[in-house]
Amino acid sequence: MEIGFIGLGRMGLNMTTRLLRGGHRVAAYDRDPAAVAEAVSRGARAANSLEELAGSVAAPRALWTMIPAGAAVDDTIRALVPLLARGDLIVDGGNSNYRDSRRRAQQLADLGMLFVDAGVSGGVWGLEVGYCMMLGGAPAAIDRLKPALDTLAPPEGWRHVGPSGAGHFVKMVHNGIEYGLMESYAEGFELLRSFDQPLDLAGIAHLWNQGSVVRSWLLELAERALDADPDLQGIRGWVEDSGEGRWTVAEAIERAVPAEALALALFNRFRSRQEDSFRDRLLAALRHEFGGHAVRKES
Repeated sequence: MEIGFIGLGRMGLNMTTRLLRGGHRVAAYDRDPAAVAEAVSRGARAANSLEELAGSVAAPRALWTMIPAGAAVDDTIRALVPLLARGDLIVDGGNSNYRDSRRRAQQLADLGMLFVDAGVSGGVWGLEVGYCMMLGGAPAAIDRLKPALDTLAPPEGWRHVGPSGAGHFVKMVHNGIEYGLMESYAEGFELLRSFDQPLDLAGIAHLWNQGSVVRSWLLELAERALDADPDLQGIRGWVEDSGEGRWTVAEAIERAVPAEALALALFNRFRSRQEDSFRDRLLAALRHEFGGHAVRKES
């Protein structure tokens, strides 16, 4: 099929490449001309503006965005609308809040246009192994995208999960679960490392992936990281969060759904960014005040 792609970052460029390898015709746009040039070197048609992109894709158009969540998505849709016609389709493949996706779908529906919210998982490995995609929107919109979805995903790797907003809601919870899984592995391997004799942590990660109940792709990645740097000396223990974990916990609170592990995993990411926090200094001071416990002074 013919598709326009907006946003050629780590995910967008690889998705464009996978589509091109699958025989699709892709027009590619990014604010960075170097990213467009790279897409062209892989077989895409260059679009140096949104106007050029809209004009180069045959109607009814399908335009897929892979851009940061928030205002950037609204700004892009606002710029595209005057360039499009009834029946055209916009896909938001970024990690947008599902409430925003519902709003955008309604805005476009009022103009006779289609909108699909696509939760995309696979990271930098998706180019080779495919992307898992969770899609929200009208059935007719999903059907139009099927040729591209079949190329982007591995077998059985995409699903129409519900109406507008459902794709990004499912992806949000997916990422919240990811926080919890990663935290569990991190705590477990720290405990393994505390054993009174050195253990081969990369070897244990490999072992656990051979049929154990905790096997997973994340564990494969843990093995890879530990094999390259057993003590992880080259990595600082600062863990960012990109929004979906916070949204997951906020939704759990609003819906009165107990999600203790997911919440604690999120809070531990906040914790990772603190060095000698005031909270910990107060804890040490209180132990000293009530029990006379020793405190370590600043050097």
